[in-house]
Amino acid sequence: MPATAQVPPHEPGDGERFRIELATDLSRVGDVVETVCAGCFTEGSTSRRTQFRVRTVLAEALANAMLYGNGGDPLRSVVVEVELRDERIVIAVTDEGNGFDHNAVPLPIWDDSLEATRGRGLFMIHRLADDVAFNDPGNTIWMTLLRR
Repeated sequence: MPATAQVPPHEPGDGERFRIELATDLSRVGDVVETVCAGCFTEGSTSRRTQFRVRTVLAEALANAMLYGNGGDPLRSVVVEVELRDERIVIAVTDEGNGFDHNAVPLPIWDDSLEATRGRGLFMIHRLADDVAFNDPGNTIWMTLLRR
């Protein structure tokens, strides 16, 4: 696993963290999403809207990491790191690929890109997360969602 899987700086005493590493296997995405959600939410702790947003961005990021980052190679891994804070949830997804230029992915909102088959998941992530960032190589995405 590349050394690029780092969660943004942690403030002491401001939350808990957990990490999941899994092989590239799309059939595991749903289970991992549910495991992460079980670790993030207690009954009544977060709105159903935020729970939906977390499920959707994580599923999209995992699928992108497995399909595009790792090229579907089952010998490569994906790492999910979650940091829970009182006011927000920060999720990092890292693949073992070479990365990509996230600025070069066209948003599927213009007439000439509405039929595009790539970029829709990234577009949804940007629309649903409160903040999205990438490391320099482009093989780690950080998604921050405010607890509302």
